[in-house]
Amino acid sequence: MTTPRMHGRRTDVTVLAISGGLLVVFVIAALAAPTATGHAVTAGFDLASRGFGALWQVLLLATFAVAVALACSRCGSVRMGDRNRPEYSRFKWIAMIMCTLLAGGGVFFAAAEPLEHFVSPPPLYADVRPGSQEAVNSALAQSFTHWGFLAWAVLGSLGSIVMMRGLQHGMPLRPRTLLYPLLGERIRHSRLGTAVDVTCIIAVVAGTVGPIGFLGLQVSYGLSRVFGTPDTYPVQLTVIVGLTAIAVLSVISGIDRGIQFLSRLNIWLAVLLMLAFLVLGSAGFVLDSFLGGFAQYVRDFVPMALYRGDQQWLGSWTVFFFGWFLGYGPLMAIFVARISRGRTLRDLVVSTAIVPPIATTLWFTVFGGTGILFEQRQPGLLSQPLANSGMDAAVISISEQLPFGGLIAIVLLLLTVTFVATTADSMSYSIAAATTRHGEPAIAVRAFWGVLMGAAAAVLIVIGDGGITALQYFIVVTAVPVGFVMLPTLWTAPRIARQMAIEQGVLPEQRKTSGLEVNIAVNEICLPDGEGEKDSASARIE
Repeated sequence: MTTPRMHGRRTDVTVLAISGGLLVVFVIAALAAPTATGHAVTAGFDLASRGFGALWQVLLLATFAVAVALACSRCGSVRMGDRNRPEYSRFKWIAMIMCTLLAGGGVFFAAAEPLEHFVSPPPLYADVRPGSQEAVNSALAQSFTHWGFLAWAVLGSLGSIVMMRGLQHGMPLRPRTLLYPLLGERIRHSRLGTAVDVTCIIAVVAGTVGPIGFLGLQVSYGLSRVFGTPDTYPVQLTVIVGLTAIAVLSVISGIDRGIQFLSRLNIWLAVLLMLAFLVLGSAGFVLDSFLGGFAQYVRDFVPMALYRGDQQWLGSWTVFFFGWFLGYGPLMAIFVARISRGRTLRDLVVSTAIVPPIATTLWFTVFGGTGILFEQRQPGLLSQPLANSGMDAAVISISEQLPFGGLIAIVLLLLTVTFVATTADSMSYSIAAATTRHGEPAIAVRAFWGVLMGAAAAVLIVIGDGGITALQYFIVVTAVPVGFVMLPTLWTAPRIARQMAIEQGVLPEQRKTSGLEVNIAVNEICLPDGEGEKDSASARIE
């Protein structure tokens, strides 16, 4: 495929100015009128979650189903990205994908969310006996629903397939490329394309600044518990400045150096911590809980994904998470497409929508399951700090119950910093790409977004976690238009997969039809290997 020549400025100043300006306006509004801003965002959040929550639930479930169907089909062997071999080794590749999504939530939610569901069972399991093994299983299964297969599928499967196909046709690594199969070349320079880019950038900025700000609050709290340092704004600011510096140095060094190095470091730290929790905690209880929780997750997969009973609970949990991950979808598609050239379609789906979710569920069981074990032994030991001080208290409280608790707490805090840094650097790269007309995003633009997000977090925590929470909730508001950007991938990705399969000889070329003749060529359809017939049957409609 011949790539058209690109002329003019590489950076799209219009998209850069609008998206950056909107973030600055939000920060100023939050500082000038924090209460009014918080109420406005909450109202928008409620409208979005109630009006579009059902659509998001169906969209994520359908995305996972279509992605798995494509991976199991003959189209799964299609190689994407105009490369014969992958650009990165499997370990580096999966490490970058996993660390980008998990961020700080990979530590704090992993410890706190299962405990929350154990203490206050989800509505679907309201009749479960408190403190029982069934309560443990249901708490873990509900957490798996929020962080499992559906979340990963919407972030790394169909959107990435469409994005990589657009690149083959000379389209840029920008959210607007997701609409290229529908609107063609005109989406490149249209106002609709600008609106799509700006909306998707704002969604990801909101979802990234939030974890950066919460990190400052949480690490400051953890340091005060471990070392007795003051839990004050100067400490929080120092943490955010340090994190921002790491993220900026990483993103300007590029994917091949800083981003993949931080991701690999994260994975090894995470493995080390899991082993410590298993050895010093209760490996038997964790293993039993994982098997029980995962079995219940699979059994109740669809009912939990589509539960619509308690609207208030849904807005706080399932719909919030689904809207959050959906808001990340277009920019994650950019990042995954950029690092997945040379992979087969099947490899992409398995390594984004299957393997990482299973690893995530194990991760949540090690942290959350250990916390549940301590809470079972002594009710209130962890649930009370969680209720009084939030997720950061749960993490520190769990580590304090283990031998060498102080050392484990320090490693936990370090891991949280590196997790958030890998999200900040990869999203800074993706946002910079979304403001770039052609080629690699400029180093200055990458650094600009890293610094701007860190500065926004540093300013917002001046008013406490209210400003950060408001921005975090805002990603659910922006998920409304983003959902309609991701929706077409349900049918454009399968169509693209079939086109590439024909081009690469995986499927034979489609025969031409005339009149009302319908060729039913079973062996030309993307069916699982071995299920296609070799002979074609033709049916004529008289």
